[in-house]
Amino acid sequence: MARFHIIIPAAGIGNRMETAIPKQYLPLSGKPMISYSIQTFFACPRIASINLALSPEDYFWRNLELDANSRLQLHYTGGETRAQTVLNTLLALQSQIDADDWILVHDAARPGLTLALLNSLLDSLEHDVVGGLLALPLADTLKQSNADSRVKTTIPRDGLWQAQTPQMFRYSLLKRALESFDGAPTDEAQAIEALGLEPKLVVGSLRNMKITYPQDMALMEVLIQKEIA
Repeated sequence: MARFHIIIPAAGIGNRMETAIPKQYLPLSGKPMISYSIQTFFACPRIASINLALSPEDYFWRNLELDANSRLQLHYTGGETRAQTVLNTLLALQSQIDADDWILVHDAARPGLTLALLNSLLDSLEHDVVGGLLALPLADTLKQSNADSRVKTTIPRDGLWQAQTPQMFRYSLLKRALESFDGAPTDEAQAIEALGLEPKLVVGSLRNMKITYPQDMALMEVLIQKEIA
């Protein structure tokens, strides 16, 4: 039976947050941001392993002593791009994972993933022939700008979705897609699409937002504090 494995690319530095430390380690309600999604994965018994893909210069986890039976594994496999980091980690896991096992790639800066949302993704894709990703149908009107930041045209939003993570594909398929992609895909789904396949879209949640700017962190802080209260 195919197992589920998590890869969290956490080798980035998050320049747009304008902070001295990588954004995945910024404190969020008293805990590093990355710890929230890790806890969600630990809370799901269906997850066989949780793999952090770190920069070779990352010292945040250096002194962490992991039990031999822990589902959490550290890999200093960070590359120049997210895609290279994921591919490096897939190669590092090659001896531990079957070709038809599922790989879920999740952004380190998405602390709002819930157990219910994770299980919804697993249930929706477990028997899918391609795999897929969490995403949200676009609700806002889209504008394309010119060089002067003036509206050039309005883009119809029908059929448009905002991609989220986790993105979930079979090990062998994802590895082949990343190895054969010309350039650097913006996410795993784009690499799969380049093979001529159509990933399935599973409805995500606004809570599963990606922390990119300081105001995103403030909003997530409010959401977490409301749940605690």
